[in-house]
Amino acid sequence: MAELLRQDVTEYHKTLLKFKSVPNILNFKSTPLCKTSTMQTQERQLIDQSEDPHVLFVSLSDPHASHPDPSFEAMRTLVVRPSVSVRIPTPWEGKLYDVCSTSCDGLVCLYDFFRLPSIVVNPTTRWYRFFPRCNYQLFAAEEAERDDDSCVVPYPSPGFGKDKISGTYKPVWLYNSAQLGLNDEATTCEVFDFATNTWRYVVPASPHLVIHQDPVYIDGYLHWFTALSQEGETMVLSLDLHTETFQVIAKAPFVHVSNEFNIVMCNLDGRLCVSEEKCPSQVIWSLDGSSEHKTWKKIYSIDLFITSSFFPRHFKALAPLAVVDKDKLLFYDRESKVALVTHDPKTKSYEFAYKSKLSASAVCYFPSLVSIL
Repeated sequence: MAELLRQDVTEYHKTLLKFKSVPNILNFKSTPLCKTSTMQTQERQLIDQSEDPHVLFVSLSDPHASHPDPSFEAMRTLVVRPSVSVRIPTPWEGKLYDVCSTSCDGLVCLYDFFRLPSIVVNPTTRWYRFFPRCNYQLFAAEEAERDDDSCVVPYPSPGFGKDKISGTYKPVWLYNSAQLGLNDEATTCEVFDFATNTWRYVVPASPHLVIHQDPVYIDGYLHWFTALSQEGETMVLSLDLHTETFQVIAKAPFVHVSNEFNIVMCNLDGRLCVSEEKCPSQVIWSLDGSSEHKTWKKIYSIDLFITSSFFPRHFKALAPLAVVDKDKLLFYDRESKVALVTHDPKTKSYEFAYKSKLSASAVCYFPSLVSIL
């Protein structure tokens, strides 16, 4: 065990040494004096992203253990190549958190549906900051206290990203508020301001209902699937985190989706990707936005017959996490959450990248020194 710990620490230190401005690591602090200096500061704190991203596991627990689970871990980080896993101690051990599906500048956002305050954390430096629940979470908490079986509250997921112009980080909740009787608007959008430590509303919010799945952050924008239309169409809705305006940017490359759990959105190598599970395969498309007319390009196809030997039976589409080792797809099952698998499109082979008895949510990130003061 001691030898394993030394190996883990050694690999962790190797990661830190890859930073630009290495001599300034220990004395460097993020001081946002103005927009330009903030962006320059963040750039200096970012690691060379030519390496594979790391994987952060959140709320690792034994699905068969009684409560409290003695094996519970709040966070653990994984270097995929070589496979090195390190537990990250936190002040919130024993508290069950979920995680936003995409990271931003090495920061990840943890949240609980209604009980706990959210947390933005840097897994590399172990820096973290709590921030309060949004109005939707407070509403959900009140509904939960009623203990009324007739009350059904949907489970939207927040997004986390950055205004690329100002360098400001923003957690966002977008939810179908009219369906809940909260107001007469189709949707409501809340954005958190770290400077004032308060939530505020974005007006107008999205005119389109959304599927309550994890939104995906890419290059200054958050993305959602719109709710399935009567015509069977699904569109991609985008929020510009600088102007805080919504627009539909593309139609999804699939129609007549029978179940919203069969589709998933992700960020692969900084590209917006969508995927549909439709037996016997799950196809992944990448959005090409280089021209005026955006098009979808098929980049991966997962053989569901082969992956059935890697994962137990599942009802949700498999979740692509990242591209590793230049062109291999890293993905996992969002239900069992006990293993990561890589797919090599050249050899059409599959293999475990990570296995555990503990179930955990996963998100990929590139190590950095960024924090939010």
